[in-house]
Amino acid sequence: MDKADLAWVSVSTLLVLLMVVPGLALFYGGLVRAKNVLSVLMQVLSAFSLAVVLWFIYGYSLAFTEANAIIGGFSRLMFSGMFDLGTYTFEMAGSIPELSFAAFQATFAGITCALIVGGFAERTKYSAVMVFTLIWMTFSYLPIAHMVWAPGGWLLERGALDFAGGTVVHINSGIAGLVGAYVVGKRIGYGRESMQPHSLPMAMIGASLLWVGWFGFNAGSALSANETAALAFFNTLVATAGGVLAWILIEWKYKGKPSLLGGISGAVAGLVGITPAAGLVGPGGALIIGIIAGAACVWGVNGLKRLLGADDTLDVFGIHGVGGIVGALLTGVFNAKPLGGPRLESLSEIPYQVWLQAEGVLVTIVWSAIVAWIAYFIADKTCGLRVSADVEREGLDISTHGETAYHR
Repeated sequence: MDKADLAWVSVSTLLVLLMVVPGLALFYGGLVRAKNVLSVLMQVLSAFSLAVVLWFIYGYSLAFTEANAIIGGFSRLMFSGMFDLGTYTFEMAGSIPELSFAAFQATFAGITCALIVGGFAERTKYSAVMVFTLIWMTFSYLPIAHMVWAPGGWLLERGALDFAGGTVVHINSGIAGLVGAYVVGKRIGYGRESMQPHSLPMAMIGASLLWVGWFGFNAGSALSANETAALAFFNTLVATAGGVLAWILIEWKYKGKPSLLGGISGAVAGLVGITPAAGLVGPGGALIIGIIAGAACVWGVNGLKRLLGADDTLDVFGIHGVGGIVGALLTGVFNAKPLGGPRLESLSEIPYQVWLQAEGVLVTIVWSAIVAWIAYFIADKTCGLRVSADVEREGLDISTHGETAYHR
């Protein structure tokens, strides 16, 4: 065991937890209307917690043990065989205990499930969210994680690159959120009434915590305190800054004013874009990826959103889906040594690598969409997906949780 590696992966696990609770919760909470803020906080917290428990029971085993190219086996159910407390011996995953690796990956499963909440926020039953999370994590997150990251996984063996979760986390959740927006339907008054964020300072705090925590997400994926972690760390810093500036400048030009909402959205777009590439490209490539992801996501939450006609409440697809696709494809470009990357020897290898990246993107889109639709269908049949019109108008905080965020 390398104690420095163990310390870094443990800190990274804490940083990813920081991304979700409080980061993502506050980011999403600030972007919804005041009458729904507690419902979003609860859904994020609960989806993350359910995913972690499922990860312990069977998720890790199905995602990371070897069985076939699509899904793992059952040898690590409830972390069986991972350690023996009688002799205090632990199985190792590289230079760290396998338990630490499993804990780190648990936070990835949790944040992916929590991200989806933004697609159908403000009108979905709490019970339906929990039923959906159980089904979707089991049949979408686990197989995609296995195919992309596990030894013998189909996409990994094909040669697709995903350093920290462009396909597994962001495209996967973005597609599930988009399908949810279609299936649940538009909010009452969508397109006719003002549905502005109720607290941009809260959203700013959440986005800032996301940026801080994302260093654990990306640099922690090196699974070691080494040069790759250092590269991923700086790439995460510079790409995010590029995403912020790209979004602000485009918004400034076309809308006349640079907004805080645009700035924090650009930060998340840059973070999403660099995730699959963090340890696989040079800093120059990272900056370009961040800028392109920021620009693409401006279109994703405006022009593309109008084309799709879906009420994706918090733009899960427009930012995580679009940014994840951009980052995944560009990883295949800037991984080349002539462009500052560490792997591909010549520019002539780029087209084939981009094709492999596109395969991973397409498989994730189709798989996640099918599983998400089935999961929403089952949730609707078991407990009903959508709250009543009266409850939606009143707000989910009071009707579902018996609480209110603000007392007058």
